[in-house]
Amino acid sequence: MRRALVAVIALAIALPACSGSADPARGTTGSGATPSAVADPATGSTGASTEVVEAATIPEPDAWIPRRVGLLVDRLESVWEVRREAVRRWVRTGDPAAWPPPEEVELLVLYEQRIYRVLAANDRLAAAVLGRLDGGLAAEARSNVRAGSALYDHFSPVKTLPDFRTRAPEPADRLLRFFEEGQRRFGVTWQTLAAVMLIETRMGRIASSSSAGAQGPMQFIPSTWAAYGLGGDIRDEHDAVLGAANYLHANGAPGNDRAALFHYNPVPAYVAAVTGYANAMTRDPELFYAYYNWQVFVRTTHGDVRLTGPGL
Repeated sequence: MRRALVAVIALAIALPACSGSADPARGTTGSGATPSAVADPATGSTGASTEVVEAATIPEPDAWIPRRVGLLVDRLESVWEVRREAVRRWVRTGDPAAWPPPEEVELLVLYEQRIYRVLAANDRLAAAVLGRLDGGLAAEARSNVRAGSALYDHFSPVKTLPDFRTRAPEPADRLLRFFEEGQRRFGVTWQTLAAVMLIETRMGRIASSSSAGAQGPMQFIPSTWAAYGLGGDIRDEHDAVLGAANYLHANGAPGNDRAALFHYNPVPAYVAAVTGYANAMTRDPELFYAYYNWQVFVRTTHGDVRLTGPGL
C-alpha cells in the first residue's frame, strides 16, 4: 500500500495549461502553420522552399493555439506528422542516449502537449476535435485527452505556485533501458513503468518530494520503499524503476495492472491516466520519445505556469 498522491504533484504534471496568445507578428495563423506557396524569383515556381517549411512547422514555445475546431484539427494533424518524423530522425540518426534532445523535438512535442492540455480542459472542444481525427492520430489523441481529462476533473488548481525543484531528466534511452529491465525482472510492461514516471515526475524532471513525503522519480513514501525498494536509492532512477516494478508485481501486475496501479495510488483518475498513456505507447512504441519530452506545468487559481522546457 503506497500513498494517496498529493494533489499538488498531480496538478504539476497532468493538468491543462493555458493556450498562449496569438503572436501579433505572425497574425492569426501563429507558429506551426502550414507554409504558403513561395514564388521562386528565377523560375516563377510557387513551390514552398525547405527553409520556409522548416521555419513554419517548428512552433515557438508559446505559439498560438487556435480554438476553432477545423483550424485546431488541421494544426494537430500537421504538427503530429512533423513531430513523428523529427522523433524518427532523433532515434535513428541522432543520440537519444545523450542529453539534450534536439530542439525541434522539444518544441514540436511542447506544442502538442499544450494542445492536449487545452482539450483536456474543454470537453466540448475535445469531442469536436476527436470526432474529426482518424487513423493513428485519432487513437493517440483519445488516449491523451481522456488521461488528461480524468486528472483535470479530479484535481483542483492550487492557490499558490509550489516551490518545486526541477532538473534535467536522465537521457531517454537510459530511462528506456531501466523500464525494459523492470519488465524483464518483474513482468510489468515497460510502457506501464514509463507512464507512471511520466505522471509522477515528468520522467524525473520534478526533483522535490511531495507534501506527503513521497520521494524520488517514482514518488515512494520511505516506509513503502523500505519494503519494496530492493535496498536501492529511492532517488536513483534505475533503483526507483525497479522498486516500482517490484511493488506493482507484488500487487497484481501484469495480470491485473489496474488493481496494481490502484495500490500504487488509490485514485481512479490516476489509474485511468497511467493506463491510457501506457496503451498509447503499446500501440506506438516511439511515442515514448514524445512523452519523454513532456514538460512540467502547474495549474493554479491565478493561471497556468510552465516550469521546464524550451524558452525558460
